[in-house]
Amino acid sequence: MDAAVQAWLISQLGTDTDLTDLAARYVRLGTARAVAIEVVRERLAALLASPGSVSVSGVVSVNFSANIAAYERQLANLLSGEPPAPDDPAVPDDEDSGGFGIIQLVERPRR
Repeated sequence: MDAAVQAWLISQLGTDTDLTDLAARYVRLGTARAVAIEVVRERLAALLASPGSVSVSGVVSVNFSANIAAYERQLANLLSGEPPAPDDPAVPDDEDSGGFGIIQLVERPRR
């Protein structure tokens, strides 16, 4: 795992993420995107396994639904290919990247 991949993973997963764990996952999975997806799925599963909200009357109330939604959005973005990872395969020039093209319309001469 090079410095660019490590920086991308830290930007996606946070600075508290264990770098040795990330390096081991990168060796096992082969791409930074696969590592990020696996870590986010684990974090989401941990949140889903715990109570969604805790409330002690008059003392404290904690709700994790916003955190769950944020992890689901992040997972959806990673699965769709956004943001691009440094080790993502390049899209060949002849392959459609799904973007928009520009077409110039020219009037034909009348007969």
